[in-house]
Amino acid sequence: MDDFHVLYSRYPSVSVCDAGYGSEENYLYAFRHGIETFIKYNYFHKEQKRNFRNDPFLSANFYYNEETEGMYCPMEQRMERLSDATRITDNGFVQTISRYNSCKDCSLRCRSHRNRSERIIQVNHRLRKIKEREREKLLSDEGLKYRSQRPQDVEAVFGNLKNNKHFKRFHLRGLKKVEIEFGLLAIAHNLVKVAS
Repeated sequence: MDDFHVLYSRYPSVSVCDAGYGSEENYLYAFRHGIETFIKYNYFHKEQKRNFRNDPFLSANFYYNEETEGMYCPMEQRMERLSDATRITDNGFVQTISRYNSCKDCSLRCRSHRNRSERIIQVNHRLRKIKEREREKLLSDEGLKYRSQRPQDVEAVFGNLKNNKHFKRFHLRGLKKVEIEFGLLAIAHNLVKVAS
């Protein structure tokens, strides 16, 4: 995530973005460059709903013990770690995914898994820790302030560019040319604001 992709950056070290930017790669980029993030990840809003939080059979709600590196099911049984696999994104970013199997002889197995085959849980532990940190910040008073302010600051500008200026897509190709095109749009938008 470079400066061009940050949707909101009123202060040089604060970044507030849509959930579409809440990826492991973007979070790590921001951390490494000293940018304070208030970026929603996918399922952030879904996690706030009572039926999501109170469903112990969702893998997102399974307990992970950092000390023993054990994943535990709702019956508090340790799940067997099958393997660690790496995924490489289109940008070349490497993710590590840990795979766990659910308990074979469990009285609640029918509630957690309806297939006859074993249930395999896939967990990206680094992203899980990042989400925990980000969730805490997003639900804080400061996070609520930034989240409520972002649509006011950003969406109105996008709406103006798309509807009033009829700018639906970039006409040039290549990052440098797109930056120039977007820069010209931003200058035009700011000149209108100054004039009014």
